Amino acid sequence: MKEAMFYKTQDNKFVCCFLCSHRCTIPESKKGICNVRLNKNGVLYTLVYGNLASEAIDPIEKKPLYHFHPGSLAYSIATRGCNFKCKNCQNFEISQVANEKELITGEFTKPEEIILAAKKYDCFSIAYTYTEPTIFFEYAFDTAILAHESGLKNIFVTNGYITEEALIKISPFLDGANIDLKSISDNFYRNNCGAELQPILDSIKLYKKLGIWIEITTLVIPTLNDTEEEFKGIADFIKNLGSEIPWHISAFHPTHKMLEFPRTPSSTLRKARKIGYELGLKYIYTGNIPGDEGENSYCFNCGDILIKRYGFQLANNKIQNGKCPRCDIKIDGIGL
Repeated sequence: MKEAMFYKTQDNKFVCCFLCSHRCTIPESKKGICNVRLNKNGVLYTLVYGNLASEAIDPIEKKPLYHFHPGSLAYSIATRGCNFKCKNCQNFEISQVANEKELITGEFTKPEEIILAAKKYDCFSIAYTYTEPTIFFEYAFDTAILAHESGLKNIFVTNGYITEEALIKISPFLDGANIDLKSISDNFYRNNCGAELQPILDSIKLYKKLGIWIEITTLVIPTLNDTEEEFKGIADFIKNLGSEIPWHISAFHPTHKMLEFPRTPSSTLRKARKIGYELGLKYIYTGNIPGDEGENSYCFNCGDILIKRYGFQLANNKIQNGKCPRCDIKIDGIGL
């Protein structure tokens, strides 16, 4: 165990954790909602420091980040645990630590070893992903510092439930993030995720304010968040924050506790994409439909295809010095 960051001890040996927006008050010998932070005699410990549950070499497009050094590789890592309880989680085997007694397993790996592995496999960045990076913050923070010293970039793939205190702390070392905006409905978050909407909206705004490159992802689940009102609400929020922020609209497939739900029709994603463009967004992508035209990057000014993709692979990239070669307008992003 390693002592956690972002907590205060009360007189009765309860601790108040302020790493994520649940801001749990945890009795002695108990864990927070994430089930990976333990109060032991008034000291809060992280139970997942260094305990890798998953690691892989991924194209950056899998995060998905389409405007952040396209075509590069990310060394992706995760521990067990999450501060959400999403019924549709595709990584529930490692994200959901079910109870107080369950053993939190993983292969102990030092931050220094992560850096060496990333360098060995010619990765450009380290992605903290698969589960929720906020809950293994201490591990991510130490790794991120070493990554920057080694010339590597750092990326969060996150549900956005981090507190202002924690995000500001890691922001000097965080270069990019893909943030889930699962719905514009607080009821959706409460019923499907066990969380609230407003802290996520606040977090997304703070990421932008801190100068971290962000892209937004919405997984569209039939009957739950697939209405025109939802699409307009999400697109409007993004537009007011910055029309240059890419919006990824992904198709749901049945998993975990939502096996009875149908797959998302491609027509629904195309409708959302159309709405987003009508409201003024520059870059909108459809996900989980390989071969769809919505995988490609288009110039928002002249409409020319700039990057052609199939799945997570780049077939062609025509961007030159960050600009459209046809009309010479600047394309938003990092490392284009």
